[in-house]
Amino acid sequence: MHSTPPTLIEPPDDKAVIELITPDRLNPYLGVCAGDAGAALALYRWNSDLAAAFFEPLGHLEIMLRNALDARLVARQQRRGRTTEWYIDRHVPLSGKARGDIAQAQERAGRGGAAATPRGKVIAELSFGFWRFLLARQYKTSLWPDLAGAFPNAPNRALNTVEDPVKRLHKFRNRIAHHEGIWHLPLEARRDDIQRVLAFIAPAAAAWVADASRIDDVLARRP
Repeated sequence: MHSTPPTLIEPPDDKAVIELITPDRLNPYLGVCAGDAGAALALYRWNSDLAAAFFEPLGHLEIMLRNALDARLVARQQRRGRTTEWYIDRHVPLSGKARGDIAQAQERAGRGGAAATPRGKVIAELSFGFWRFLLARQYKTSLWPDLAGAFPNAPNRALNTVEDPVKRLHKFRNRIAHHEGIWHLPLEARRDDIQRVLAFIAPAAAAWVADASRIDDVLARRP
């Protein structure tokens, strides 16, 4: 039998790759690489590696944050003798924007056609932005006194202690989700924000996420 010779893979054509990514998107990378296309593409690829490395712990943070906040809102309802889910109870002082987000989440969660949509599906459909804005100053005197209990290890009960890092992480996550550059941002600070917020919720959660994090390894490979 004659074996088929392996297919030779040609080295990438930088010009073709740049055209497909688009020069406009690569201009910031070319600028810091003195116009060197190869170096710019290496930096662009490293940026993608960074985004992937950050997205994993950000995903863990989003899930743990929303579950911690949901638990406090459930407890708030029970303490007030309310039997309605907090996200549909009009007595819960949520903004119009939050109500709209909930309606969309319920619609998405109910697309499976089930007679009753499990509450877990509704909670999972609420975006990181929804939970971030539950920590906004507009809720400082209404919801924050209850939500503060989601962060038992925070150094104080001040809203900004939690809101500030969550706000930074929400903006950072959105940049990653829209495939924008993050290579020029204070990456160690964002890594520390993730760990800080998780530690406020539960030190064990922070340690579990940090143990599998690839962020430091990718940071060390900067081209």
